[in-house]
Amino acid sequence: MSDGAISQDEIDALLSGVSVDGLNSSGHVSGGPAVNIDTDALLKFAENLKEPLVQKLNNMTGASFSGGEPIVEALDRDALLIKLPEVVVSVTSDFSSGLSGDHQYILAPEFAQKLVNLISKEDNADFDDMALSCISDVVSMHTGSEVDELGKTGKFPGLACNPAEAVNNPKAMIRIPQNKFALFSYPLTLEGQGYTFWEVIGGSAAEKIGNAYGGGAAAELEDVSSVLDMGMNQGMAMGQPQMGMGMNQMPMGMQMGMNQMQMGMPQMGMGMPMGQMAMPQGGMGMAQNMGNIPNVQTLQYPNLQGGNIGGEQGNISLIMDVFMEMTVELGRTKKQIKDILGMGEGTIIELDKLAGEPVDILVNHKPIAKGEVVVIDENFGVRVTEILSPLERVSDLR
Repeated sequence: MSDGAISQDEIDALLSGVSVDGLNSSGHVSGGPAVNIDTDALLKFAENLKEPLVQKLNNMTGASFSGGEPIVEALDRDALLIKLPEVVVSVTSDFSSGLSGDHQYILAPEFAQKLVNLISKEDNADFDDMALSCISDVVSMHTGSEVDELGKTGKFPGLACNPAEAVNNPKAMIRIPQNKFALFSYPLTLEGQGYTFWEVIGGSAAEKIGNAYGGGAAAELEDVSSVLDMGMNQGMAMGQPQMGMGMNQMPMGMQMGMNQMQMGMPQMGMGMPMGQMAMPQGGMGMAQNMGNIPNVQTLQYPNLQGGNIGGEQGNISLIMDVFMEMTVELGRTKKQIKDILGMGEGTIIELDKLAGEPVDILVNHKPIAKGEVVVIDENFGVRVTEILSPLERVSDLR
């Protein structure tokens, strides 16, 4: 700002909650710490989430979405704004523990409206606070899948995300990381219409996730290991002189150490070709050790996906008159002790199930089926819509 006028970059920064002090002398956002966003490694993460995203969207909406191959890009704010429509639905769900940084999702208005229509089972549902709550539920579903996926790496203990908060605003007003970040684009198709589910992860968090999937420093170590293996293999196959050729491809520090090892090698092989040096003794030792290898067998587990077990019906008639407790679970949630102690008349407790989602039918507190709530005269009832398979019953044990 030189003559008191405000530039467009400064206007965008103010609208998105960035201090004007964060702009450099040219009026653009000043750069932060350099980050290494490995899009190839992040693509592995995205590909593992493609199927869970489609499956859970279909479960929530009752529709038949199909998913294309995800795309991962390293972008800045200006590059992202070019991709977006003028008005978007933005959902913020920052990482709260185990990983820190910006984390949000962006949907075009048409996609958000379609999801709300499907979930509410209305042709043109009002896009109000209740609709934004539905979009937040969709995002919470996906963040749950991401937390589970990242948990498999063992790199982010205690990982969690803040509750999703959706807003419907012009794109210039949504909060976007001001420095380099990773953009995940999940293409989806429903009834021939294409949609995109965008996800933004801040640069620092994206770098750590990429490293967990073999990017960054992990990839460099793998490259060094590959060079070392190549040099060793050439030396084994072609003799000691050629082994030195493979070493020349190594970093300088490794070459020095290996060259020192090679200085004593000619004396060890005097009187015999280099390629044959000490190999007979090695072969004898290996032959002697072969007799001590333990017999290792694979443990076989029963197939839980099969049908009825042959003897299952044998004596079941003896227990036909036994009563068992059957319960229907509408939903669950977790609350802090302070929230529980603060409850009173009129308190509303939000459960983990969406309106219209099948309820769980349990026998002796074990899930056996799913159903939908109905009203019989003046009483509630449940219509069974699905009987769980043996595999599902085992996986649903709590």
